[in-house]
Amino acid sequence: MCQAKSVFDVSIQDAERILEAYEHMKNIPELGRDPEELKRAALIMTLTAWETYVEDKISEEVERQTKVLQGCQIGNFINKTLENDLKYFHTPNSKKTKDIFERFLGVDVTEYWSWPGYEDKERTRAKLNDWIKKRGDAVHRSVTDKQTSHLISKPEAEKCIRFFKGLVEVTDRALSIG
Repeated sequence: MCQAKSVFDVSIQDAERILEAYEHMKNIPELGRDPEELKRAALIMTLTAWETYVEDKISEEVERQTKVLQGCQIGNFINKTLENDLKYFHTPNSKKTKDIFERFLGVDVTEYWSWPGYEDKERTRAKLNDWIKKRGDAVHRSVTDKQTSHLISKPEAEKCIRFFKGLVEVTDRALSIG
C-alpha cells in the first residue's frame, strides 16, 4: 500500500471520530443546542484528508517515476516544478485533480472514478465538486441563525466520508495500472 493511502486512512478516522463525538454530545441537555459545528468539522476534516491524499499521491508517484533522474538537472527541474505547483494547489476539485495528474503523470485519474453507487464518472466528478463547495461554505460561513437548517446532516457527513474513501480507492487503483 502506498504511503499516501495509509495517511488518508488514518486522517479519515479523524472525521469519523468527530461524528462519534457529535453523536454523544447531541444528547447533552446542558449544551442547549445541537453541536452542529462538529458535523461541519467532520466535513472539513474529510476534505482535508482528500487534499492531503492528492498532494501526497502525486509527490509519491513523481518521485517513484523519476527515481533514476534524482540528482540530475531534469530530475531537479521536475521536483522543483511539482513542489512549486503544490504550493498553489488547494481545494482539489475534479478539474484541478485531473490537471495535476495529467501534467505530471500523463494519467486522467477522473476517467477511473467509477465504483458501485458512482458508476457514472461525470456524476462522480460533479459530486466531488459539490462536496468541495460545501466544505467552502463550512469553512467560511458559520451558522449564525440557529433556526435555519444545518449545512450538513449526520447522514450526509457519513455519506461524504464513504464517498472519499471510494474516491481514494479508485484513484489509487488507477495509478497502479498506469
